[in-house]
Amino acid sequence: MARKMTPDEVTAFIDSRPGWIALTTISKDGMPHTIPIGYFRDGDDMYMGCRANTQKTKNIERNPNVSLMLESGSTMADIKGICIQGVGSVVSEPAELLRLAREGGRRRGIAEDK
Repeated sequence: MARKMTPDEVTAFIDSRPGWIALTTISKDGMPHTIPIGYFRDGDDMYMGCRANTQKTKNIERNPNVSLMLESGSTMADIKGICIQGVGSVVSEPAELLRLAREGGRRRGIAEDK
């Protein structure tokens, strides 16, 4: 039987799985739109990077309800996953975009040019 993770276990799981997370937004016609996207966690917030005017940003601007799914494992014996539902927003302010790009790079071990 599946065991529910504690909040600390969820945080540790998110932080241990750098790379890709599944983001689901709602399209104009009401259908789910799920894509893999790079992410990082900062406190209670999850950040994903993408270009402006993509389908996912248009969907979030129209309907901010989103879902994230992260999983690991390959068999029923070792599969583990989380689903996070929340309200998304699109960051477009240049200074905040730069701060987030730097933080995302730092967390991936990319050295910042001086």
